[in-house]
Amino acid sequence: MSAHPHEPFGEAELEILRRHGIVLFARRVIFDARAPMPPARIAAVEAACAGPLPQELLVLWRTTAGGRMDYDLHLPMNGNQESLDWTELFHDGSDGEQDLQAWIAHEVEGARAAAAEPGAEPWDGRLTLLPIGGAESHDRVYVVVEPGADEGHVLAWKQGLPPAFPHEMHEDGMSTLAPDLLAAFEALQLDEDPLAPAGDYFTGQSLLAWLDDRHQAHGLAIELVDRVVDFYRQAMVDWRTPLAEGTLAQDAALARVALRHAIAADDAELVGRLAAAGVPLDGPLHGSAIGTDLAMSQGAHAAAAALVRAGAAVEPDALEVIDTEISPELVGLLLARGAEPSPLAIAECVACGAPDAARLIAAAYARNHEDLPAAFEAARRTMLAELEASLEAVQSGERSHYLGLAGLTRRIDHLLGFRL
Repeated sequence: MSAHPHEPFGEAELEILRRHGIVLFARRVIFDARAPMPPARIAAVEAACAGPLPQELLVLWRTTAGGRMDYDLHLPMNGNQESLDWTELFHDGSDGEQDLQAWIAHEVEGARAAAAEPGAEPWDGRLTLLPIGGAESHDRVYVVVEPGADEGHVLAWKQGLPPAFPHEMHEDGMSTLAPDLLAAFEALQLDEDPLAPAGDYFTGQSLLAWLDDRHQAHGLAIELVDRVVDFYRQAMVDWRTPLAEGTLAQDAALARVALRHAIAADDAELVGRLAAAGVPLDGPLHGSAIGTDLAMSQGAHAAAAALVRAGAAVEPDALEVIDTEISPELVGLLLARGAEPSPLAIAECVACGAPDAARLIAAAYARNHEDLPAAFEAARRTMLAELEASLEAVQSGERSHYLGLAGLTRRIDHLLGFRL
C-alpha cells in the first residue's frame, strides 16, 4: 500500500515538500506535517488497543505522525447534516489539544469510569476506539481497533452545544464516517474552489497561507506550490456537470453542496435552476437548518426569496434570525408561508434599519395579540441592554464585536429612534 499512489510528484519533489512540512496521503494534502512515528511508539499504541492497528493507519503514521488538513466534511448525525472539523491529526508532544498521548489517556479514563458503573461489563484495560484526529475538543475522529465486523471502521464524534445555539446538535453525536481510513480521507472534499471562494472565509485559506509562507519566507519554488494547489483542488466536488445534465437531484449529498453554494453566493437565479432540476429544497442542510433558515441566518435575502417562491418550507421562527436590513417584500413572503411574527423579529428589523419591515411584522403580530406595545418595548429594552453592554466592552478594549463601534452605535440609534 502506498501513501501517495498515482501522485504527479517524483520522489525528489516529495522530499522537498516534506522538508517544507507538506505530505501527501490518500490523495489529500497534509501540511505542518510531523516526522514519521517511531516504531517503538507505534508498538506502544498498538499494545494499548484491543486489536491490531489497521494497515492504513500504520502507513499514515510511517509517513507522518501528525499535521493539519483543510477540507470540508459532511455527514448525517442525530438527524442533522453536520459539518465535521477534521483539521488535525493528533501527534505526540503537542502542547495543545492535538496531543495523541493525552487523547489516549482521556479515552482510557472514560472507559475506566464507564466500567465502574453499576451493571457495566468488565473492561480489560485496552481501547476499542483509538482517537487519531479532529479539532480541539469538540470534534474527533476514531478508528475501531476491536476485532469484529467493525474493525478498521472510522467513526466521527461531535460535541453537542447548549440550546442557545440554534440549529446545532444539543447532545453529543457519533456516526460512521467510512469503512476504512483511506475511504475516510476520500470523504474529505472541497465544496468550493479555494481560488474563487464565495465568501471572505473559506476552506483552503489555511493551506494557501501555509504554502505562501513556505514560498515567501522559506524558498519553496512557486512552480511546486502551484502544482500542490492543483493537486489539492482535485478534491473539489462537481455539481455543475450533473446540474447541466439533469441528474443532480439523484445525488442528495451533491445537491446539498449546490444549494449551500447558491445560498452562500445569494444567487437567486441558481436557486431557481436547482428547484427546476428537482433538487429537494427541504430537509436539513446545515445542522438542523433547512434552506430558508440558512439563507436568513446568512443574510442571503435574494436566495431566501427565491427559495420561498420555489416552494421551500419556512419554519415558524424564520423571522427571528434577522441580522441585516430586510425588505418588506421578503417579510411578506415569509409571513405568507408560515413565519410567525414576534416582538423579537420586530426589534431585529428596527435595529438593522428596516422600519417598514418592522411595521409589517408588528401589524401581523397585532392581529392575534393585544400586547404589542408592551411586548415590543420589552424586546427593545432587552436588545438595547445587550448592544450597549457590547458597545461599552468594545470601547474599553475588553473585547471585539463583529459589528464594530459604528455598527453597534447605528443599531442603538435605530432602536432609540423608532416608534410603532
